[in-house]
Amino acid sequence: MNRLADETSPYLLQHADNPVDWWPWSAGAFDDARRTDKPVLLSVGYSSCHWCHVMAHESFEDQATADYLNEHFVNIKVDREERPDVDAVYMEAVQAATGQGGWPMTVFLTPDAEPFYFGTYFPPAPRHGMPSFRQVLEGVRQAWDTRRDEVSEVAGKIVRDLAQREISHQGDRAPGEQEAAQALLGLTREYDPQRGGFGGAPKFPPSMVLEFLLRHHARTGSEGALQMVQDTCERMARGGIYDQLGGGFARYSVDRDWVVPHFEKMLYDNALLCRVYAHLWRATGSGLARRVALETADFLVRELRTEQGGFASALDADSDDGSGRHVEGAYYVWTPERLRAALGDTDGDLAAEYFGVTGEGTFEHGRSVLQLPQAEGVLDAGKAASIRQRLLAERASRPAPARDDKVVAAWNGLAIAALAETGAYFERPDLIEAALGAADLLVRVHLDEHARLARTSKDGRTGPGAGVLEDYGDVAEGFLALASVTGEGVWLDFAGLLLDHVLARFADPETGALYDTAADAERLIRRPQDPTDNATPSGWTAAAGALLGYAAHTGSEVHRSAAERALGVVTALGPRVPRFIGWGLAVAEALLDGPKEVAVVGTAPADEGTTALHRTALLATAPGAVVAVGAPESDEFPLLSGRPLVAGQPAAYVCRHFTCDAPTTDPERLRTVLSPH
Repeated sequence: MNRLADETSPYLLQHADNPVDWWPWSAGAFDDARRTDKPVLLSVGYSSCHWCHVMAHESFEDQATADYLNEHFVNIKVDREERPDVDAVYMEAVQAATGQGGWPMTVFLTPDAEPFYFGTYFPPAPRHGMPSFRQVLEGVRQAWDTRRDEVSEVAGKIVRDLAQREISHQGDRAPGEQEAAQALLGLTREYDPQRGGFGGAPKFPPSMVLEFLLRHHARTGSEGALQMVQDTCERMARGGIYDQLGGGFARYSVDRDWVVPHFEKMLYDNALLCRVYAHLWRATGSGLARRVALETADFLVRELRTEQGGFASALDADSDDGSGRHVEGAYYVWTPERLRAALGDTDGDLAAEYFGVTGEGTFEHGRSVLQLPQAEGVLDAGKAASIRQRLLAERASRPAPARDDKVVAAWNGLAIAALAETGAYFERPDLIEAALGAADLLVRVHLDEHARLARTSKDGRTGPGAGVLEDYGDVAEGFLALASVTGEGVWLDFAGLLLDHVLARFADPETGALYDTAADAERLIRRPQDPTDNATPSGWTAAAGALLGYAAHTGSEVHRSAAERALGVVTALGPRVPRFIGWGLAVAEALLDGPKEVAVVGTAPADEGTTALHRTALLATAPGAVVAVGAPESDEFPLLSGRPLVAGQPAAYVCRHFTCDAPTTDPERLRTVLSPH
């Protein structure tokens, strides 16, 4: 019996018609394994994962394979985005045992959930030195039946080894100038000056590192830090990793030059990069950064917003190529012939030159991913816009990639922050409204009466997973950004409720270290804990940043102290592995700069003088600065208390480390005060 039909995860629902008797992750599955004395097959993936689809088609849709699985195993399917805690624990085991990991993740467990054999993708027949999936299943079954003591010993040793992999917190000293400088030096050594970005292929957008570099430049004036951001952002925006027609970024580039993407488009990447490009524009006035920030924001709203107002998780890499076959990148690639068919011969040839489409192709089978390989000038702006619109219309006639409609709390928090700030910077109230709609959904659907977060929802119905640390940290960050942009203090209040849970349920009271799951969460074989960034900021440093911002808004010493203690891990890791703790370094920059607290008081939020001061404060590059706006003595924000108008005029008050500048009614004076260098 397949038990996935009533799940909320689109990934699990994709497997609801498999002949495999899938269980969702549940106590009932392990009870069944104990009752039947069978090992457990744990299969972990996500809906936009190309190789997950391949293995599903080859093995899980195959009746003979399913019959073997149903006879000899209890089979559990997990969406890693819905249950990041389960994914993290078993991925750590896979990586410890094999030195590598990835998805689909295939793990064999005892009925007590202890892992004893690992892998990722297995083909249906032996290939490139890999055994077939059937061979793996037969080997595991034989070991379970004939060498049970050995299996139990291996499983027990793995669990013991995992239990000993506690993170050394390295004390609670927050990072200082020395650690920031060492991190910058380390990043400079790993930087690719020819192509932008860091390291070799595959190349991922280094969103959190770019935020650190922007903040470091803002605080210190480091031109080298800014140059790395400018060059990386330009190379990505001109590359195939960026959708030159519809906006938005693919997950990563398979090459060092940002040419050929892995075509899935994730909410978290686009939220983070939208914010990076908006912040780059704020720092430099770059027209390219403005265009990309707005196009990416428009992509988020147009293609990922759900009917309930939240944002869907992803668009698939694969789509129908017109022949009934699902092919990676089919929706996005072009040939010279297809350009001419869409545009006519003359404009088709111009488009091929403009977008770098060649007869040989930059992708597979003579097809090309659109890029902007040359400097501006090949086409005038009007012609380029016309060609883009016509190609976008032609592309819209193709079968579109599937969308994962699951709403993930953390990633919606990232989108709320990005859209609120981008809307404010570029005077796009529709983007701020989109951020408010997502925030409203999180409060209505994801937040229970005790202000505990559900990790996911779909169609307005919450999923089974409890919120993890990144959900609390990223949603609080989004709410704090929304409070600064809108002047609505209720979002500060909601952030405070979430951060109360961080302090009470996720923090180690002895060390200040943070765990990815709550103390009262489902007990797994290990309580996951990881301060390093992956595709998104780590929960640990996301929470630290939100705690610091909330403390700046409220003056809470409890929250500031918790942020400083949590940042102790950045002191240890920042100088050694700066690429993998970029958000922690960005938060450290805010701490080093204060962060600054700006209170703008006016007679009405729409008053011209109030609006000018508020906008100036939001456009300041001071790292992590918080902004409160409202009427004098308003109870919306603590920062407004005791802050009167100046000579009857709207005024701004700027404080840092318990020291305040004289209030000013002049936006230019405010801009000067908020300039860190």
